[in-house]
Amino acid sequence: MAKKGKKHQEALKLVDRSKSYDVAEAVALVKEAAKANFDETVEAAFRLGVDPKKADQQIRGAMVLPHGTGKTQRVLVFAKGEKAKEAEAAGADFVGESDYINKINQGWFDFDVIVATPDMMAEVGKLGRVLGPKGLMPNPKTGTVTFEVEKAVKDIKAGKVEYRVDKSANIHVPIGKLSFDNEKLIENFEAITETLVKVKPQAAKGTYMKNVSLTSTMGPGVKVDVSSYR
Repeated sequence: MAKKGKKHQEALKLVDRSKSYDVAEAVALVKEAAKANFDETVEAAFRLGVDPKKADQQIRGAMVLPHGTGKTQRVLVFAKGEKAKEAEAAGADFVGESDYINKINQGWFDFDVIVATPDMMAEVGKLGRVLGPKGLMPNPKTGTVTFEVEKAVKDIKAGKVEYRVDKSANIHVPIGKLSFDNEKLIENFEAITETLVKVKPQAAKGTYMKNVSLTSTMGPGVKVDVSSYR
């Protein structure tokens, strides 16, 4: 097992791993324990009481964080005609049709999110083998397959995040940067937490929100007391 660096060991001493902190304390601790020399991303990790193998307990969606993520997303839109013009006016970084499909097939991935109008999905679907493993395939559940391209692009640029339960019943969502004010990180955390509570599958039994933690890119995890959300 790789030996943890001196800075990481010092950061670990700040956190009581057996304790769950209220969100304000957790945010403050994440900041105090961050030792990297760059503006780290702060991420929330949720362990949920669902069975991802069952179709009626899948959780997937998207939302716009109140204060964004601190990262500017590069948006590629597959659209034609007026919808293409609409996407360009909304601030999309790349807009096109078969030209970008060919570029992706040749190994181009200088974008973060794809939005596609429904009439383009027959062509975009051919990229499934390439986009699927990278989590880049547009999906109606996350609002990235839509004729409302203006809203989709603006939401993404404003700080839209996707959430999706993985095979281990975990969801990881970025909630901002270390440089954010504590209050902004707290409000972003509360917004995603409340959203996940609202989308709890009816088929889920027992404790839904089992464990929640906050961490920075290079820092230790800090458990958050979410009893008030249960």
